[in-house]
Amino acid sequence: MESEAGTVLKVRGIALISGGLDSILAVKVVQEQGIEVQGVAFETPFFSAHRAVEACRNINLPLSVVDFTQDHLAMLKAPRYGYGKNMNPCIDCHILMLKKAGEMMEAQGADFVFTGEVMGQRPMSQGKQSLHVVAKRSGYQDYIVRPLSARLLPETKPEIEGKIDRLKLLDIQGRGRKRQMEMAVRYNIDHYATPAGGCLLTEPGFAKRLRDLFDHDSNPKIRDIELLKVGRHLRLNDGTKLIVGRKRAENAAIENLSQECDTVIKMRDFPGPTVLVPYGCEEEDLELAAGICALYSDAPHHVKAIARCRTGEAVICLDISSAEKEVVSRVIL
Repeated sequence: MESEAGTVLKVRGIALISGGLDSILAVKVVQEQGIEVQGVAFETPFFSAHRAVEACRNINLPLSVVDFTQDHLAMLKAPRYGYGKNMNPCIDCHILMLKKAGEMMEAQGADFVFTGEVMGQRPMSQGKQSLHVVAKRSGYQDYIVRPLSARLLPETKPEIEGKIDRLKLLDIQGRGRKRQMEMAVRYNIDHYATPAGGCLLTEPGFAKRLRDLFDHDSNPKIRDIELLKVGRHLRLNDGTKLIVGRKRAENAAIENLSQECDTVIKMRDFPGPTVLVPYGCEEEDLELAAGICALYSDAPHHVKAIARCRTGEAVICLDISSAEKEVVSRVIL
């Protein structure tokens, strides 16, 4: 593209990178027009950017990784367009990503933002109406290009201005992958992430734990969310929750995530789990927590054993019997 003075102006695009094949193909389609591309990937405790990092390394694309946890958490508590099957607010999440990418576009003086979305590929977030809503709500509707389906969608400002040639963009739609696979062969792309997966919010077990956390804490900390990823979780009452390590690695993770205000319980004389009571508990709940620790340990059932309960520097040793399995089964999340 030339300026009024006749000098060549470099067109630049910001690409949202997931690490999947579609986002890689979108980059290739745009780069074929001589457009300079900068990748961006987002991460939170619920999903990481590692697949995007690997994909960009394979195609030699510069990538910025943006942690937008605080903004994502604020959205996640009350998404305007609701959740998917579990706790996944896909439409609101895409809006937030495009908003952040648009801000990056402005800050860097780039010309447009583009994604690897394919119209109709995902019924909730990639229908024609959903793509329109996402672009509009991001605040950058005129600058968001979907190269793989662009010819099925309204023209965007960079297309109208000739910064990107609409005729060289594609008209892929639906859930089939035949055209993408053919393109992968043509571009010699053989390493890419699978289309689905990677977000914990789509997993039923994790979603149940997160919903419980939101129900009992209106302002959870990042550490509280990280704890959702490990161990067996039990809710004793509104103010008391337990996390029980199921194997050595989880015990170590629980220890690493523990804080001075927490209570950590272990059996003194028998192998067993590390049990964490985030932010501590009352004496009555502590006895039940210690009994649960005994239940999941190698201590003989119905025979008292010593549970060592540490809160900060303070240690209490309780002579405790194992909790009853029926009681425990009622409080497992």
